[in-house]
Amino acid sequence: MRAFPLVGGPVELRGALDLERTQAGVMPRRLPAWTKEQYQDPSVYGVTVMPSGVRLVFRTDARELEFEVLTSTGQLDSDPRPRPTGMLELLVDGVHAGRRQAPVGNVVRMAGPGAAQRLVPGEPGTVRFAGLPAGMKNVELWLPQQTPTELLALRADGEVLAPLPDGRRRWVHHGSSISHCLEADGPTGTWPVVAASFGGVEVINLGQAGNDMLDPYVARTIRDMPADLISLKTGINIVGLATFRLRTFGPAVHGFLDTIRDGHPDTPLLLVSPVSCPALEATPGPVSMGPDGKITALGDPADVARGALSLAVVREELARIVAARRAHDPHLHYRDGRELLGPDEADDLADGLHPTAAAYRRMGKRFAAHAFADDGPFR
Repeated sequence: MRAFPLVGGPVELRGALDLERTQAGVMPRRLPAWTKEQYQDPSVYGVTVMPSGVRLVFRTDARELEFEVLTSTGQLDSDPRPRPTGMLELLVDGVHAGRRQAPVGNVVRMAGPGAAQRLVPGEPGTVRFAGLPAGMKNVELWLPQQTPTELLALRADGEVLAPLPDGRRRWVHHGSSISHCLEADGPTGTWPVVAASFGGVEVINLGQAGNDMLDPYVARTIRDMPADLISLKTGINIVGLATFRLRTFGPAVHGFLDTIRDGHPDTPLLLVSPVSCPALEATPGPVSMGPDGKITALGDPADVARGALSLAVVREELARIVAARRAHDPHLHYRDGRELLGPDEADDLADGLHPTAAAYRRMGKRFAAHAFADDGPFR
């Protein structure tokens, strides 16, 4: 087996906008390095190093590949084992060729959510894929969407070459945990990846669990990226954390769109409202987790009349904004998120908020059927 460099060599890392050097290797991150000075909440950094949609791409004639990685996962003191690390998935010439459980490496222990953290250092692990088809082939290794993964080494029993130019259109998507898809059954089971597969495009997933807040640095990141298609799925975090009122929400949406349009004035841009979430449809946030493991809204429904945001208000405001802007921006489109997952599918929200793995795949197919249709916004 020969070792090949992961940086500065034939391997292309797609879906990441930054590579951090670590003591072990390199850590992919899904926002540019300059954004780190523009937020204080450590959860933002935490979700951007969860590599949803990040994959290693190259060509090889190898029959066997080895990837050495160091993962980082969490564990409550009351839990007998660390949280699942997720899957690494291999695609060969676009066809699924195997999946392996990501090895447990570093473990961050804590007494409970929000408590002080204690790092239990771990060791790197090796994931092996054998019995690959003979001859030169295109290979993609998709990293687990929910687990920060440092890349240490790639070894192969054959040659490794740079990938050929990809002629597919590039779709940039930003959203919440329902776009990050921590609960998907693997990195290719997130709904943006499923939709991209059906649409024949290459997706860059900037979904950030708990952090879809119309942050200006995200808008500037999208503005400055190459993109043929752009989508934003927004609203659930804003309602769930009660971060905006109606007075401030509309201008923030306009500002986010204006910034993107500074770099992409004519790019098809689809604004998607939240999927169904019974607890927040008519009641404002913030939310709390109930004893049954499902979210409950803590806001007062009467406060909606005074400017508090429910999902119903957010959908109405997003539709209004798009309708008004289309007079001078015909490439801007709107879709009601309930068309991806509706109120009659509440049983597919295990905690009352996040879809199941099967529901994520269904959402991807539905998104593709609309967005990439002959008369769709991404036609």
